[in-house]
Amino acid sequence: MEYTVQVRMNEKLFLRDPESSELGRRIVRQSIMLIADIGFEEMTFRKLADRINTKEASIYRYFENKHRLLVYLIAWYWQWLEYQVIFHTNNLTDPREKLDRILKILLLKNIPQPSFSLGADAIDVSALHSIVIREASKAYLTHHVTEDNRQQLFKPYKDLCGRVAGIILEYRPDYPYARSRASSIIETAHYQAYFMQYLPSLTDFGVQRDVLPSGEDRLLEFLRHLLFSSLNAPLHELPPVHTKR
Repeated sequence: MEYTVQVRMNEKLFLRDPESSELGRRIVRQSIMLIADIGFEEMTFRKLADRINTKEASIYRYFENKHRLLVYLIAWYWQWLEYQVIFHTNNLTDPREKLDRILKILLLKNIPQPSFSLGADAIDVSALHSIVIREASKAYLTHHVTEDNRQQLFKPYKDLCGRVAGIILEYRPDYPYARSRASSIIETAHYQAYFMQYLPSLTDFGVQRDVLPSGEDRLLEFLRHLLFSSLNAPLHELPPVHTKR
């Protein structure tokens, strides 16, 4: 089924809304393809300008720098991913089934690739997913993370983790680490996907041709084990938390 989603972005992420013009939409779409091709470190606004046949200064009218553009793209993806969680779990009643569906969504497994509304241009979600796997941590591993957080630049990621945590609590209401488990399972899915492709000795499911089940299927099974073994394990009683007065 083909459908269209309009993602609303934090205005602090840009100087001019890229959705407001054809050039802005091309900047977003082609920056995804450029970063997917050569990586964030090698990407520059000059290279992007050459790619879309415009002036470098034109891109600076939309984004302060390339890190801000990266944060924009990653935030866009988190909002898209949360929508997928809502859309694909809305009609499910079993929390375990919801969590299993979320694990598949994290790997973009059996998820139809929709068309996203950015005017005439469509976001390449698969390319953006590959960027998230390789580059997402660079959005917040910075010296200015506190200021960025104050501006709520990471709210889409927090919202996604909060939604997954809520479903974890549906599965086990007394689980005390729902947010930690939600954020760690999302990060693990992406880190292991990265290791599987580039550093296979750090995983047990490196990419091998003609081997079944596939590395992706084994990664999915590992995520199931990681999530449900922790949720089903008995909890040791924790000492009470004392706050300083």
